[in-house]
Amino acid sequence: MRGYTFRESKGKAVARARGVEMRISPKKTYEVLNAIRGRSLGQARDFLEGVVKLERPVPFRRYNQETAHKPGAGPGRFPQKVARQVLQVLANAESNAEYEGMDTDRLVIQIASASRGQIQKASMPRAHGRATAWNEQTTNVEIVLAERE
Repeated sequence: MRGYTFRESKGKAVARARGVEMRISPKKTYEVLNAIRGRSLGQARDFLEGVVKLERPVPFRRYNQETAHKPGAGPGRFPQKVARQVLQVLANAESNAEYEGMDTDRLVIQIASASRGQIQKASMPRAHGRATAWNEQTTNVEIVLAERE
């Protein structure tokens, strides 16, 4: 992922931010971003803070095999690490919107996308001089905020 996947539209102010090669799961990030897409900035921030506090589950729509049901969400989980990282990207997008002179009370998450980043390769020593691959997945996150009309 070299740059933003979003191309600006003429005459519409947007604020965007991205996290590159964050050490979080791409699958869980996909589900978290699906949960906040289309929400206002305040609602998304409250939702993610609730996930971190284990109060609000993230509904898992795609990667939900053998996932327990949670009250009010169906199959879901509490991906705290992902929620913390997405909160940071959201805060960056909000500060970018303030810099652009946008009204932060009217901001809506227009685009929230995740893509797989590079795999960080490592190895873990095992018995008898062997080694096992210990690869860590990374994720690229992109958030675009626009003012509600």
